[in-house]
Amino acid sequence: MARVEKDTTAGQLVAAYDAVVARGATGDLGERAAEMREVFQRRTGAFHAEDPWFETRTRAFWDDALTTQGFAALADDVSFANAHRGFFVVSEVDGTGALLVDLWSGAELIVRHLDETQALTLEHAEGAIDARVIGYPPDGREPVALYVLPGAYHHAPEALEPALDVVSAARDRAMETGDALDALLRMDLVFRSSSRVKASFAYRVEALTRPR
Repeated sequence: MARVEKDTTAGQLVAAYDAVVARGATGDLGERAAEMREVFQRRTGAFHAEDPWFETRTRAFWDDALTTQGFAALADDVSFANAHRGFFVVSEVDGTGALLVDLWSGAELIVRHLDETQALTLEHAEGAIDARVIGYPPDGREPVALYVLPGAYHHAPEALEPALDVVSAARDRAMETGDALDALLRMDLVFRSSSRVKASFAYRVEALTRPR
């Protein structure tokens, strides 16, 4: 990959994101963040500090909290209110950004890289990504660019084919985006929790239900 171009707007976005997360992780909104984490785990499956996927699931939680659950608004930041959640595959990638195709909605989005780490992650992504994309800056200043939030969750490459069957079934059932993608996250947890479980068993249309 070519050298990732420096993007001051991306730096501003990351700083805003980290500031909101800090208020939930160690700040004055910790209790509310803990409640939202419980909600997230009821919807997507429980995870614990000793799990190998703890950090990636935690980052996915913060994306969910800031956008779907409205935590950013509680922290007086509306920058993340209009995030588009999708089930993406990377079509193209270069030093500037990437072309993402949303397998759920059919949208094709050109996003800019937040940083070199994200650029490398997208370059080597082989499976689908549960991610939220936002336009930034949010206040009408130009130019507005699209960015993938830091908590994008990468499903295993071998899960892509059975996941497509699940996505098709969810679309036929007119499921909401959140319900369908949360179900896929639960299936991912089943797959990762046992070395004996194949992706085709974990990602099943029969498991496409809402948690109680």
